[in-house]
Amino acid sequence: LYRMECEPETEGETPFVDVPAGRYYTQAVIWASEHQIVKGMDGTHYVPNGAITREQLVTMLARYAACKGVDVGVKTEPDFPDVERVSPYAREAMAWAVEAGLICGMDGKLNPKGAASRAQFAMIVMRFMENIL
Repeated sequence: LYRMECEPETEGETPFVDVPAGRYYTQAVIWASEHQIVKGMDGTHYVPNGAITREQLVTMLARYAACKGVDVGVKTEPDFPDVERVSPYAREAMAWAVEAGLICGMDGKLNPKGAASRAQFAMIVMRFMENIL
């Protein structure tokens, strides 16, 4: 997302104790934090080397879309048997991602807490770029 924005300058420092200065991702994390796209795992930790879950991914995309002026409101809750497994913070974003066609499910389920593979990540971001922006 940071690269999609042409790597804008950041003004602050990272609010996360586990995002050291000078790493290839440092400025991107600062930028995303400044724009409320990421909020960290607990306010002080970002966990940059952790796997990203499907619900985390769509939450960041929904926050980014909202920053770009996209309506991320939802009309219906997703019709998947594991919809109750979506974390409260990600419910609206997941519903939006399903409505927008970014998430189509895996074996008939949302699998919100499952790690997004590189292929899934790429496909979801590609759909986002083609259909949302």
